[in-house]
Order: sequence, then structure tokens, then C-alpha cells
Amino acid sequence: MNDQLYIKATEINKDKMSIKNVSVIGAGTMGNGIAHVFAQAGFNVTLIDVNATQLEKAITTIAKNLDRQVSKGTLTEEQKNNTLQHISTNNSIADGVATANLVVEAATENVNLKLAIFKQMDAAAPAGCILATNTSSISITKIAAATKRPELVIGMHFMNPVPVMKLVEIINGYATSKEVTTIINELSKQLGKIPCTVNDYPGFIANRILMPMINEAIYSLYEGVAGVEEIDTVMKLGMAHPMGPLQLADFIGLDVCHSILKVLHDGFGNPKYAPCPLLTNMVTAGKLGAKSGEGFYVHTPGSKELIVSSSFK
Repeated sequence: MNDQLYIKATEINKDKMSIKNVSVIGAGTMGNGIAHVFAQAGFNVTLIDVNATQLEKAITTIAKNLDRQVSKGTLTEEQKNNTLQHISTNNSIADGVATANLVVEAATENVNLKLAIFKQMDAAAPAGCILATNTSSISITKIAAATKRPELVIGMHFMNPVPVMKLVEIINGYATSKEVTTIINELSKQLGKIPCTVNDYPGFIANRILMPMINEAIYSLYEGVAGVEEIDTVMKLGMAHPMGPLQLADFIGLDVCHSILKVLHDGFGNPKYAPCPLLTNMVTAGKLGAKSGEGFYVHTPGSKELIVSSSFK
């Protein structure tokens, strides 16, 4: 199946090369999810992170998520074991991407960090290897400019949780070749995903629409229009959203929301994208949502009960 994905000789070298080996940089929530879906689809995956403890945690998380699939009957025990056998780990970018046909960067949403990683990826990855980023807002064109292969750089924005969510937002940079776009679209389908191709402008589509909505919900709370539960209930019952914008912001991470809004604000120069002062204060105070245990809600491990933070009662 994977042999059908070929990068054209004119784009790479004289020999056609199929995508079989995939390296994923960053073993956090998104990185381990991306590694999971590639390995489950039969690709050889190298999961890379400088933090050995984070790599161990990632493999444990992947195993638990696979167990959940087995218990639901969507995966067999044999398929689970086969998926895990397709994943190896590495602490070095240079070593981890040495035989890759595709590298997917899934590090923290920080432009300077991503630029530094892409320079390392570009220097170490084989000629012709496609370099993708899971960024949710940072310019693909800017990231590609840090490499000597901008035509082979593309955005591959997965949604969280990666094993469950069907969408992959494919983002073309200014120089991304049409052949690479076609390959990544077909590859996404092989993962059981639905790709949507967009162009490289701040926030792309997903976050250009989502983040202003979340920001407006926070402004509504900040200005006393309604409480946390009321805002989320209106959007869930009135707009058929699976979760309210404040709960979703907690799930995404308030620091991530804040960073994306800053990218939108800087990119468009429009004050409508400026982060709400309440959001800024919460991030400064370390109230980042589920990851810190408290945001608009209190998040207790293992509990599905939604308890509004005492700050908003």
C-alpha cells in the first residue's frame, strides 16, 4: 500500500522513493498521537524527543489508547502489537531522521523553536525527504525559509485527539510543490483521515475561525455577559457544538490559544484578534486549563465531571 506513494524524480533525485519511514519530532500529546496513527497504518515510525522520560510516557500513552481501541472492538490484539512494533524511539534529531522519507514536527507552538528544529531536520534528513509541521498557526512559508528545500516543506495540522479526529488540515507554503501536496493528501487518506488543503495565511482556516470564537467567549465572561456554564451551554445546545468554547479552550491549553491569537494579531494587524485581557492574565498566572489542572474549569484526573473554577463562581 505505501509503495503507491512516490515523490517525483524531478523533485528529489533520479530514483523514485516511496514513503515507508516516518519520523515524528516531539513526544507530547500531538506527537504521540501522530506516531500512533502512522504506525497503525503500517509505517515504520521513529518518535524523537530529547526527553527520555517523555518518550517512555508517550509509548505508555499509545499502548493505553490502543488498548481502548481493542476494548471497543475496533482493533485486534494482534493489530495492537503490530502497531507498537512499528514504533522506535530516539533522543537525537540527526539520528532519528537519517533514514526518513517524511518527517513530521510536532513540537511546542513556538516559532523560534520550530525554526531551530527545521534547520536541524533539513541538515540531517535525506535529500528528497518531505518536511512537515503540525503547527496550528505559524507560517509554513517562514518555516520553509529556514531550510534549503522549501518546495518540500508543508503543513500537516492534525486535530486532537489524533487517533480519533478525522481532519488533517494540509497547508501549502509559498514554495510547496504541487507534487508534495498531492502526496501528503493521499498519505492522509491512507491514515484514515480526511485532508483539507488550505493556503498559508495566519491561523489557516481551523484557527482563524475557531480562536476568535473562543476569544469572544472569554470576552463575554470577562465583561460579565454570562457565566462559564451559561456560555458553554448556549453553544452546545444552541449551536450543536460537542463542547462549549471555554471547555474547549481548557482542553487545547490556554497558553496555546493565547499564542495562536498573538500570531493572528501580529499577522493581520487587526485589533479584533488581540487576546482578551482575562486570557492573558490566566496564562500569566499559570491557569492553563486541563494541562495545569485548572482553567475555566477544575480538571481532576480520571473525573469527567465539569466543575467551574472558583475564580468564576
